[in-house]
Amino acid sequence: MLSVGDVVAGIENTSTARRMGAGVVALCFTAGFTARGFLECFVVFVLPLSLAFGWDRAEVVSIYAVSVFANGVVGPLVGWLFDRAGPRTVYGLGVGLVGSAFSLAAYADALWQFQLCFGLGVGLGTACLGNVPNGTLLSRWFRSRLTFVTSIAFSAFGFGILAIVPLAQVLNDRLGWRGAYATLGAGALLLLVPLFLLPWRRIAAGAPELAGTGTEGAGNLRSRSLPSALVHAAFWGLFFVYFFTSSAMFAIVPQVVAYLVEAGFAPLEAATAWGFSGMLLPLGMIVIGWLDGVIGRRGSVLVSYGLSLAGIVFLWLLGHFPNVWLLGAFIACFGGMLGSRGPLVSSIAMRVFSGPAKATIFGAIGIGNGFGSALGAWVGGLLHDWTGAYDAVIAFAGASVVLAVLPFFLVRELRG
Repeated sequence: MLSVGDVVAGIENTSTARRMGAGVVALCFTAGFTARGFLECFVVFVLPLSLAFGWDRAEVVSIYAVSVFANGVVGPLVGWLFDRAGPRTVYGLGVGLVGSAFSLAAYADALWQFQLCFGLGVGLGTACLGNVPNGTLLSRWFRSRLTFVTSIAFSAFGFGILAIVPLAQVLNDRLGWRGAYATLGAGALLLLVPLFLLPWRRIAAGAPELAGTGTEGAGNLRSRSLPSALVHAAFWGLFFVYFFTSSAMFAIVPQVVAYLVEAGFAPLEAATAWGFSGMLLPLGMIVIGWLDGVIGRRGSVLVSYGLSLAGIVFLWLLGHFPNVWLLGAFIACFGGMLGSRGPLVSSIAMRVFSGPAKATIFGAIGIGNGFGSALGAWVGGLLHDWTGAYDAVIAFAGASVVLAVLPFFLVRELRG
């Protein structure tokens, strides 16, 4: 028979676990905020670097392509490190790499130096602060609400764009691009101080009721290693969802501020408008996560990708008929849906692939994101240089959106 003391202790333990769970969500939110904001602020440096060094668009965008490629392909390594060394090591390494990469980029004078500093350094650093560690850590703390909680944490990507992209533009205007890189790098390195003061042993342990289960729920494909996951259609379905979605998005994202400036908008106005998409991105993530439980997987997928495709059409019209109404429609549709598939893919992967290697498996799925992002950014820059315009870039993005939808209809585990 339970005593009053046992009941009180149980209530206190539950309350503590809830507070810790909320703290974990805040931690993942902050990591995602930092990662996406520092990665995406490259858009404001495209024109300054082109003017400073006389590089064509494909050369400048190659810096960003290296960054997003590294961000994706290093996923299995990040997952492996997370499975073995824990979140403290992974998050600390991420912040250190991002801060150091920005600081060194302030002194770069050659294309390969930018590709090494901003490209490789920021790509690796933001991977340590991104979907793989955040999705895996959240799965240790939440079960039934995993998709919704993941949507909240991943919505930080939008807030990061909203806050850091305009900040980078202001720093660039006032300090020049070198001063902006140096200031942002110093700011990132300062985050290491509060980061290492967190109670990491408790954070890594997960919720008491999930401790020792090896999964946040009933996974239907118990893969104990990456090789065992590679034989499943669900793995490759999620891989190609990431690949084609990223190809579509990143064909446009690196050049979006330059596109708006060339369409007639002032640089700060263009950067702020794109940064404003960060306010809509969290809403898009949460709405699509909610729709997944209300109208089903197919319906939510069609809404998400349909709005992205509509945003691409608005972007094309904006180049021919520039006005604030089309700009708003583009930001709402394309920007609002920019990260809406991330929480969905993460929660599917965490439920489908249970077992001790799920962070490594999810990281391997993220390779599709790296390849797709790099290909989209590189092809987008190349098509612009070949044609001298953006129509081919926009057509490529639209076709990639269509291809990204197909795995949700062809693979059983992805349907609902």
